Amino acid sequence: MASERKIVADNIKRVLLKEYLMRETQRAGFGGVDIQRTPMGTRVTLIAERPGLIIGRKGEAIKSLTEAVDKKFHFNNPQIEVQEVENPSLNAQVMAEKLANALERGWHFRRAGHSTVRRVMEAGAKGCLIVIAGKLTSQRHRRQKFKAGHIKYCGEPRNLWMRRGFAIAKLKPGVIGVTVEIMDPNARLPDDIVIKAGPVPAGAPATVPPVAAKAAEAEAVALIEAEVPEPELAGPTVEPVEGEDETPKDDKHEKVKTGKVAEKRLKKVLKEVKDLGADVDVDLATEKKKKEAK
Repeated sequence: MASERKIVADNIKRVLLKEYLMRETQRAGFGGVDIQRTPMGTRVTLIAERPGLIIGRKGEAIKSLTEAVDKKFHFNNPQIEVQEVENPSLNAQVMAEKLANALERGWHFRRAGHSTVRRVMEAGAKGCLIVIAGKLTSQRHRRQKFKAGHIKYCGEPRNLWMRRGFAIAKLKPGVIGVTVEIMDPNARLPDDIVIKAGPVPAGAPATVPPVAAKAAEAEAVALIEAEVPEPELAGPTVEPVEGEDETPKDDKHEKVKTGKVAEKRLKKVLKEVKDLGADVDVDLATEKKKKEAK
């Protein structure tokens, strides 16, 4: 057999194996399959939402599945491994199966499409595209699209980052096809640019990051406040008048103010002092006469 024919035959065998495993593991939430050739045989890695249903009790289900794959597809020593889906909401095949099941249960196609898109985007996907095609509202075929986020339709980014899943919903009017495409959350697109700081030329002042500069400034202010005490508030300065003695007078030689209000207050204070039994040398009458003489 020519090499081209052999490649085509191998690819057809892989597609048929994927469809068979999809039918057999539909209840377990089929999420995809990876087929690799190894020196020991053919390793088939099966991704499922509930791997326990595929393995079965004491591994009986996976043994029977391995024997069936060997008989039907004649792979060289097939070995089936089962892995659990990390995040079902980001697996295109799982979401396509769930959307098809929702349509079979009687959900309206608009409600089912919008809820699936919202669930995928809330899981962290960069973009999601859902296409529902078939007899949706009448006997005429139509196609309805639901999309959100960033989607690639062609080129290398689509082949690298877009995950595709397909499922079929069987209804009374006919068969409805469900296609789900999800962009990987870790996708690096060609227009994503990251600007890095280059080497500093000799003699140029070193630039300090703004966060480090603010931290250094706050630390310096704290040190200054800790070392320098706050200055005491000085009272109002009164300049001495010419001809006046600048030396402060003694409290004993100060004149007692004997105004009407001051006199009443002074009498009240003197009375309280006498009641306490203290001697007071202030004579109100003498002070009043001196004031009148002046």
